[in-house]
Amino acid sequence: MEELIRKHALKNALDFGSASAKAVLGKVLAEKPELRARVKELLPLVERVVEEVNALSREEVERALSGYSFEVRRERKRELPPLPRVAGEVVMRFAPNPSGPLHLGHARAAVLNDAYVRRYGGRLILRLEDTDPARVYPPAYEMIHEDLRWLGVRVHETVVQSSRLEVYYRHARELIEKGHAYVCQCSAEEFQRLKLEMRACEHRSRGAEENLEEFERMFTEYREGEAVVRLKTGMDLRDPAMRDFPIMRISEARHPRVEARVYPLMNFAVAVDDHLLGVTHVLRGKDHIVNTRKQAYVYRFFGWQMPEFIHYGRLKIEGVALSTSKIREGIDAGRYAGWDDVALGTLRALARRGFRSEAVRRAMLDVGVKQSDISFSWKNLFAYNREIVEPIANRYFFVASPVEVVVEALPEFSREVRLHPDYPERGSRRLELKPEGGAARVFIARSDFERLEEGGFVRLMEGFNIEVLEKGEGRVKARFHSLELEEAKRRRARLIHWVPAQQAVPVTVLKPEGRDTGYGEPALRRVKADDMVQFERYGFARIDEAGKRIVACYAHP
Repeated sequence: MEELIRKHALKNALDFGSASAKAVLGKVLAEKPELRARVKELLPLVERVVEEVNALSREEVERALSGYSFEVRRERKRELPPLPRVAGEVVMRFAPNPSGPLHLGHARAAVLNDAYVRRYGGRLILRLEDTDPARVYPPAYEMIHEDLRWLGVRVHETVVQSSRLEVYYRHARELIEKGHAYVCQCSAEEFQRLKLEMRACEHRSRGAEENLEEFERMFTEYREGEAVVRLKTGMDLRDPAMRDFPIMRISEARHPRVEARVYPLMNFAVAVDDHLLGVTHVLRGKDHIVNTRKQAYVYRFFGWQMPEFIHYGRLKIEGVALSTSKIREGIDAGRYAGWDDVALGTLRALARRGFRSEAVRRAMLDVGVKQSDISFSWKNLFAYNREIVEPIANRYFFVASPVEVVVEALPEFSREVRLHPDYPERGSRRLELKPEGGAARVFIARSDFERLEEGGFVRLMEGFNIEVLEKGEGRVKARFHSLELEEAKRRRARLIHWVPAQQAVPVTVLKPEGRDTGYGEPALRRVKADDMVQFERYGFARIDEAGKRIVACYAHP
């Protein structure tokens, strides 16, 4: 029974960085359904084995796992469903608002559009929807291009809506001339009341010529909030949101790219652009279904054919900040260091933490265009990224919240350890201790310190075995016992990592939930900024600053 649990615990630890008792129990019960009646008896055993496995290094997990066999299941290749009604060239668009750089939520739309365009040999238009001047963040125009290049998204054409204002003015005038739109001077509160009462306002019955004159006055006389252009959809429609909604309005906020005060609202500008740019298929969240229905009126009044719309479910992403407006507030207030702060969900923050764009792409292709709402799987992203960075990340020791251990009776110790167990050609790093006065000092992580017991027997990874003599507040006294790894295995000794105190390198690890400070081994002085490393039994990280002091950004287990 214990061997069955250990097998699945090792596999779970290898796949996800550390084993989960709940996941391991599920795998055991899946293989042996007859054990379901013994869950209460099994759980303590599972928890103990998982704790033992999680104390191993990745290399030890791999070695131990090689002694077990698993049923090989052929994984079904995940493909996006075909686009509906493809006839001729496929043209799609990715249309962010330049209120900040791209974040993980944007990545879904960008990657899916790019994947479909590549599949059909079509074109992808990047459309920067900047007709709300109050929301525009000027550096975002270039930042979005940079983020898409990092993500591997190929853009065939870039369109900036603020440079097309005359196009929207022309089409607004055409709708007014045809009697499909009018200028309304009702206050927002007044029109809301009329809309709910399903009654038209006094301005709706004006003739086209008078409405055109009123439209021109929006450019010169009316102030923000005093006049809008409304589409004549009908004040008796069942859905109040569809009743004579606005398509043009006045904004007196300063725009960084144009001198203007009349701007199209999203549903008007989007419909006009999608038609004129020849967009054939639109991917959007199902929260845009109402907008799709609104845009259908614009198409109908102009006699245009609508693109094919594919609405997918919401993607819930937890654990990182995504709202660009709140992030900007946080940067201004000093809560975030910048757009690449590791607490953020921007693509820049992910890149700074050491995530590779291919891992993000694979995770978003897994999400796909499902109509159901789903939660984003960080575990999947971690697994994909681990596949990419594991071969290139050299191994080092880092201890967080360090506690000093004084080891008595230690002979002089020195050992060469490979930088990467699978690539001996990369060289090695030296772990050494030179006792002074018959004792040597090392640092261990506080998490390991808390598990130590007086009289306990533990092994320092890639080092030697010690006996714990005394455990005080923030300090341990121990005695060297032996060098042999086999004895540690036989006695099922806890395995902990350590750092020589004399040569310790100060290390700070930035994490989304905060930061860990501690010490790293001397070999870390040789790393360079942007190197990817694996801190044993801690996780993968990207080196942000190198030198006498190391700053690393945590990626994942």
